[in-house]
Amino acid sequence: MKKIILLLVLLVTVVTVNAQTSTDESLTDGNFNKWSIELAGGFNKPQNPMKYYTSPISPFVVDLGVRYMLNNKFGLKADFGYNSFQEEKNSTPFDTKYYRFDIQGVANLGRIMNFETWTKTIGLLGHTGFGAAYFEDKNSSLNDKMINFVIGVTGQVKLSDRLALTADFSTIMNALQSHTYDAAALNPEKGFNGALFNGTIGLTVYLGKNQKHADWVTIINNDMLVQRERIDALEKMLIDSDKDGVADYLDLEPNTIAGLMVDSKGRAVDLNNNGIPDELESYLTKTYPKNSNGDEAISDKESITKLVNGGYVAAYFDFNKSTPTDSSTDGINFVLNYLRNNPSATVEVTGYADEIGNTSYNEKLANERANNVKNILTKAKISSERVTVTSGGIDASVDKDSALARKLARRVTFKIKN
Repeated sequence: MKKIILLLVLLVTVVTVNAQTSTDESLTDGNFNKWSIELAGGFNKPQNPMKYYTSPISPFVVDLGVRYMLNNKFGLKADFGYNSFQEEKNSTPFDTKYYRFDIQGVANLGRIMNFETWTKTIGLLGHTGFGAAYFEDKNSSLNDKMINFVIGVTGQVKLSDRLALTADFSTIMNALQSHTYDAAALNPEKGFNGALFNGTIGLTVYLGKNQKHADWVTIINNDMLVQRERIDALEKMLIDSDKDGVADYLDLEPNTIAGLMVDSKGRAVDLNNNGIPDELESYLTKTYPKNSNGDEAISDKESITKLVNGGYVAAYFDFNKSTPTDSSTDGINFVLNYLRNNPSATVEVTGYADEIGNTSYNEKLANERANNVKNILTKAKISSERVTVTSGGIDASVDKDSALARKLARRVTFKIKN
């Protein structure tokens, strides 16, 4: 028993000293409370030395402590304890008192064993230390002055940021104890042979201006935090929102329709630069062949509306120009033919500009582009009441330092309403 106690003392001493001198861990946020007050009460059982017998559970114990945490794993506490011992029913009557004061090292086993990975409200403290004790018998005026060693564990249940419920079990060993706990005989041994068990339930009140106490905070190593941030950044970079095989940070067209072939920049392949992705154009040509008038015989309104409104049919513009490029006429003609074949349909035309240049000028340019596309449609005998114009202003969703990306921003899109 003595070897085990000495081993535990050595262990707590080493880790406590290490906690004060180690520089391996740095606080990412040192704003937590370190002081607390502990009040508990319960029962005790003196084991040795005894001549008679105490009750199986002898009332009572009171314990008051003040604790200071050096960090979230290790700390120190000073505590005062009071025990009262009484006889068992068939034993000679006695009424003795025991007082002690101890300085103890505290290990927050909950943080050391990473309880936070599975609970935010249950904790565990280990504590051990030495102190002075005083023992007296009121009937005989007998008293003893002793030194003691205490070791125990404290379970915690967090009730709030300021309060925790505790349950503690401690073993106390006295040295230089001259009398038995029942004051009925002398104790011939002077070593650590006075054994006393305490069981208490109490409350811990956390002090300080910060929200949380060291008992419940996690301290992250700075190097680990940097690595975690790097991993998070890499994970975000690898997100592929449109599932086209190109990560978002490289994707110049982050909303490509599922299944379309894309280039290395995530753009739907459009080899003839007519504003309609090649695979989509091929599908439309096969599905909706031209009728006798040369117009597209479009019948699947829902599918076509989704494609057009999704931005896959558009007109593009050269830098600082308000007239569509020659290759964009196919996209405008596609919308035109749809409107001809669906007389009740209307279209909203929205113009955009890239980020280069003055903001107010670019917003005006975006509006001019939309109006010019409307004019093309109305000149083709589409009623102006069926075409509305809006300005999308500046498109800041692409990399403004990339000339290729800016080409995608200078556009007019369509929104069909049936």
